[in-house]
Amino acid sequence: MAELGYEVVGLDTDADKVRRLGAGEVPFFEPGLEELLRKNLEAGRLSFTCDPAEVAGWADVHFICVGTPQRAGDGAADMTYVDAAVETLIRAGLRPDALVVGKSTVPAGSAERLARRLAAGTGGTGPGGARTGEAAPGGTGTGRARTAQPAPGGVELAWNPEFLREGFAVDDTLRPDRLVFGVRPGGRGEAVLRAVYAPVIEAGTPVIVTDYATAELVKVAANAFLATKISFINAMSEVCDAAGGDVTSLARALSHDARIGGRFLRPGIGFGGGCLPKDIRAFHARAAELGAGPALSFLAEVDRINLRARERTVTLITRALGGRAEGRRITVLGAAFKPNSDDIRDSPALEISAELHRAGARVVVYDPAAMANARRRFPELEYAPSAHEAATGADALAVLTEWTEFRDLDPNALTPRVTGRVVVDGRHALDGPAWRQAGWAYYALGRPPA
Repeated sequence: MAELGYEVVGLDTDADKVRRLGAGEVPFFEPGLEELLRKNLEAGRLSFTCDPAEVAGWADVHFICVGTPQRAGDGAADMTYVDAAVETLIRAGLRPDALVVGKSTVPAGSAERLARRLAAGTGGTGPGGARTGEAAPGGTGTGRARTAQPAPGGVELAWNPEFLREGFAVDDTLRPDRLVFGVRPGGRGEAVLRAVYAPVIEAGTPVIVTDYATAELVKVAANAFLATKISFINAMSEVCDAAGGDVTSLARALSHDARIGGRFLRPGIGFGGGCLPKDIRAFHARAAELGAGPALSFLAEVDRINLRARERTVTLITRALGGRAEGRRITVLGAAFKPNSDDIRDSPALEISAELHRAGARVVVYDPAAMANARRRFPELEYAPSAHEAATGADALAVLTEWTEFRDLDPNALTPRVTGRVVVDGRHALDGPAWRQAGWAYYALGRPPA
């Protein structure tokens, strides 16, 4: 929002995070974000605070951008942080013409409930150019950015889900593939959001204006579809292992069907991170609460296929080592759940590493960005400062996150360092024939051994 020209204040409850952001330091790895942060701090358009009083009565628009983690016990979304953000704004004293905009991924029905709470707490009339506010992820924060002229009326609510991909979040924010506005019929939410996003809309981004429930469903439906596509090709990988087929050739043939396409039709060790796994579980849980549980019962199998890919990878690595992992040195390249990120939440790479460690293997991990996070989460594993050092003395090498650095590895250069020339390509990221030509035994799920 600051890059679009607005005056923005980010609010968070974490004082250390606020201090670091104010100093131009991003607390997580995201390509291009630190440069954007520093540019707008220096321009004077962006600042951060822990004081809700600084934002509540000042902003025309407040974006709620806090997390909705998986709730313990039933898999549903935990709304604690979203509810706390709304209560914080109410207590701090919202302007009567403010627009509160939810960006968090929430269960259907949440926006209607929050709109009623805002109306009751601010004396407004009901659900429903701007200053805008943005919350840093993970806290009970809100945020704001300022446009020219607020509109009259009571406090309104809109829902504007985010569709950011980790590793591409800057581009996805400034050049999104669509904008979804869930607004109150007859309210001013759509007009204010169109003003806020005017530069993005003028660049050609399509806008879908809908009701609260549909806007809430768009994000979880998109993630459910993506998760289903990934698990489908991993299910085909299992079938290929049983039938002697090659899942990469199968995926390539399917990709030429215009009805299917090739995006996210890559087999591997499955999806992870802080969104897809918890979102499909929360979606299924909410559907059950609404009486539509059978309609999404397939998501439970999507989840099981995804988790089974990790088990199959452990089995494949063990088989590649002759059936025994105990006492063997295994190099794992990759800790983040995906490349261009330091996010290790529900990382398949680290879960596989931990399982191999429990089986008695000596596991040495390297990742270009996620080493510090991995050490905190799995201190029992060993870590190396580079791929080449991690590979030294290895009985087997497993590539479990598809960083470009790993794709570009030269198998001939690694040969003098390793004890055994065995590579398991968990992401189908390597040039298998090139590794085999260099004398390595190459393994991958869903592909027959040469």
